[in-house]
Amino acid sequence: MATRELYWNIEGHWLLYPLFLIALGFFVYGFYQRYQLWKLGKPENRWQEVWQGIKDVLVYGFGHKRILQDAYPGIMHFIVFWGFILLAFATTIVALQADFGLKLFHGGLYVFIKVSANLFGLLAMVGILMVAWRRYVTRPDRLDTKAEDGVILALIFVILLTGFLIEGVRMAIVPDPWGVYGFVGYGLAVAFRGMGEGALLGFHRFLWWFHLLLVMVFIGYFPYSKLMHILLAPLNQFFRKRGPIGIPEPIDFEDESLETYGKSSLREFSWKALFNTDACLRCGRCQDNCPAYLSGKHLNPKQVIQDMRGYMEETGTALQEHRRTLAVASTSEATGEETAVAAEGGVEFVPVSDEELGLRALIGEVIPEEDLWACTTCRSCEAQCPVFVEHVDKTIDMRRNLVLMESRFPAEAQLAFKNMENNGNPWGIGWSTRAEFLTGLGVKTYAENPEADILYWPGCSGAFDARSQKVSGAIVKLLQKAGVNFAILGNEEKCCGDSARKLGNEYLFYSLATENIEVMQGYGVKKIVTQCPHCFNILKNEYPQLGGDFEVVHHTTYLNELIQASRIQVTPGQGRSITFHDSCYLGRYNQIYDEPRQLLKAVGLAIKEMKHTHEKSFCCGAGGGRMWLEEKEGERINQMRTDEALATGTELVGTACPFCLTMVSDGIAAREAGERVKALDVAEILEQALH
Repeated sequence: MATRELYWNIEGHWLLYPLFLIALGFFVYGFYQRYQLWKLGKPENRWQEVWQGIKDVLVYGFGHKRILQDAYPGIMHFIVFWGFILLAFATTIVALQADFGLKLFHGGLYVFIKVSANLFGLLAMVGILMVAWRRYVTRPDRLDTKAEDGVILALIFVILLTGFLIEGVRMAIVPDPWGVYGFVGYGLAVAFRGMGEGALLGFHRFLWWFHLLLVMVFIGYFPYSKLMHILLAPLNQFFRKRGPIGIPEPIDFEDESLETYGKSSLREFSWKALFNTDACLRCGRCQDNCPAYLSGKHLNPKQVIQDMRGYMEETGTALQEHRRTLAVASTSEATGEETAVAAEGGVEFVPVSDEELGLRALIGEVIPEEDLWACTTCRSCEAQCPVFVEHVDKTIDMRRNLVLMESRFPAEAQLAFKNMENNGNPWGIGWSTRAEFLTGLGVKTYAENPEADILYWPGCSGAFDARSQKVSGAIVKLLQKAGVNFAILGNEEKCCGDSARKLGNEYLFYSLATENIEVMQGYGVKKIVTQCPHCFNILKNEYPQLGGDFEVVHHTTYLNELIQASRIQVTPGQGRSITFHDSCYLGRYNQIYDEPRQLLKAVGLAIKEMKHTHEKSFCCGAGGGRMWLEEKEGERINQMRTDEALATGTELVGTACPFCLTMVSDGIAAREAGERVKALDVAEILEQALH
């Protein structure tokens, strides 16, 4: 039967057990230290969907679904990862037989282990060389190489190499009838057969112990290095948020026990937010897909996470030092509370402020304020992250603190806040004129048509902005053509509050949202069709936090349903091409990519995709409330996106968002391309193609 002798030519192999215990001790202590740092954060329940978490680990961890989207590093990581997995499996089977007497390492399993360990071990060595080439020769901007990266690569490579050499030397001395299945060792054995048997035996023993020591170093070094991501990455995938993304935790303004709003201290974040910083691979995919970074802003999402990780370690060290100080203080000099805290023995229990610990300020010194305001909340960073690090929620939480506690925010935001508060829209146009444009098109309000099946929500842009009013007119004409019984809230509609919330003004959002919800519930609204993805996202996914449960549909989805039901008839055009810009809040936030394109195809347009499309779409620059802020640093994001659209050579740029329409139109004007390219909402294109 296919098998081989374990611990052949090795005397005193029992020493591996104390060595393993020592290595395991270092591992456990290192992991415990990280665990203590995560415990600095507040409790958060991430155990709601265990089975889905397991599936995510299988798909995104073992299957590398996201990692493989970037071909070279994806393949490179895949073969190293599976080499590690299969060699660990082989080692486990050997240990179970050698140490627990389970007869496993023979027969078919023995052959499988020989083949898989040789194949994937060899591929892993190739993968390590690919990693080294990329990190030290091609050196892409997104990689920040540190000394530990080289140590890890060398350690893994030598472990793999010595494993093959041990196998080759053993086969050179003892003929193995099953040796061909271990084809790497079998090939090396040929090279060693010229050596004397005594030399080979000594060389084999040296290699075996050297290999063992390297493996023990690997185990002990694991939690103190980037190797930790092998364990933390799948855990982060398991604990990731699911369902609609980007929903901030609500603030209960009636809770008098709350002393602060938002987050200005590391310890105000949850344990999961701190765990994220250790799970980060430093792969730089977030950096490569961040419109703020790519346009020359100081903001770098990878650096934000790494800076928070460093600050977490600073905080842990400062708290430990403070605890030691309390422990040695005399009982007469310590307060009762301090003595109790010292007795607890855990850094997370020490009630002391960041200022008392001498820590840097999280906002301003660790994370520059300008970085917080540069984020467009497009979440491209998160959509590309292979381990689901959550970047943007941290930004929103810190913005909340600046706005609600410090009243520190860009001057332009002050005007937008004031306008939303006084007139229910960011432009500050009188609230009593909101309904004028649409009622002029024959649209009735809910007060006039309480039996309406659909509430059409034009949003502030569709009601007040001259360019977006053309889109409103197109949507109204299409709904009327389809015979839809719809109405608007008219002057009772207020801003949905998206910009207020994303800019950190949670109280203003709460005021606007609760008023809108009360009005809609008063009319018995069931289904809403929105014009703006920002309105769509917040009405659909965030209003339920406040009791506003409605069926919400974006106009591209609803119009596509009407086309499919033949309630709208269009005449396909000929010979025209278009490129479509995916709105972040329609695409990444709500996974609506196909419906707008189906409408464009329905009117006979040939779609040419931009360089960044679908989940990798490049933000227009207006999200996260940045529509109302000045862009003072680097290149203008909307012009970069416009350049991508112009590069397709199409006659039209399609949009499905009023903010995107404005930003792309401005970009076309800035590039003086208005004579040859037009930006249109999908609804306008559909309206032009009506029979």
